[in-house]
Amino acid sequence: MQIKAFGAATIATLLTGGAWAQEQSIIVQSTTSTANSGLYDHLLPMFENETGIKVNVVAVGTGQAIKNAENCDGDVLLVHARSAEEAFVEAGYGTERMDLMYNDFVIVGPEDDPAGVGGMEDVRAALSKIAGEGALFASRGDDSGTNRKEMALWAETGIDPSAASGDWYRETGSGMGATLNAGIGMGAYVMTDRATWISFENKQDYEIQVQGDADMFNQYGVIPVSPERCPSVNAEAAQTFADWLVSDEGQDAIAAYTVADQQLFFPNASSD
Repeated sequence: MQIKAFGAATIATLLTGGAWAQEQSIIVQSTTSTANSGLYDHLLPMFENETGIKVNVVAVGTGQAIKNAENCDGDVLLVHARSAEEAFVEAGYGTERMDLMYNDFVIVGPEDDPAGVGGMEDVRAALSKIAGEGALFASRGDDSGTNRKEMALWAETGIDPSAASGDWYRETGSGMGATLNAGIGMGAYVMTDRATWISFENKQDYEIQVQGDADMFNQYGVIPVSPERCPSVNAEAAQTFADWLVSDEGQDAIAAYTVADQQLFFPNASSD
């Protein structure tokens, strides 16, 4: 694992340009899980106190966050769909993509576990069993990073859940928290990132039923938006934020964030 140090040039800029930094603000187009988990509430005060740069977060599904950044409506992109992130950079919208942190996806369901998938690690086998039993499954259906991963897993089972849309397969078109609420309300299984689940307060009788498959790995990346494609971007402040996140200080701050004594994100910063 390669960790970036918070560059001396960046620090010098901050020290010699205090007035500059205090006047700066950036917009981060972000996936919802980092916001819903409370991670930004933990990280941003540290960064803002150190640099004077105000960070405004727009939390939407990964697909929408990428579209917003392509429309130059943000200075930094922080999402979790690696192939889409790499395409974003390849198309010239981002300056570079850096691994930031990871956790994993899990499938949660009611305690009575109508499909009998509790304790399974093989996520494809579990999805096949849910479909075979016609057990309710609530999907975000919003082109988010979580939804993209879910659909990729369904494709690998050979099952097209959209054929059962409105029957056992229910698409909410909503964020993770709203989908969890809807799924719990109807007694459906839900695939969620672990950080959102740990932070989620309306668990009722729900518990993690499927976990541990290596293909449920959930990598997050950070990308400064390119000033060449988006001249209005606050490039210097955006780079400062990205550099801080992947610095030892930022990585330590990510690792230190816990909810109910559980670490939500695991830093693994490196430059591609």
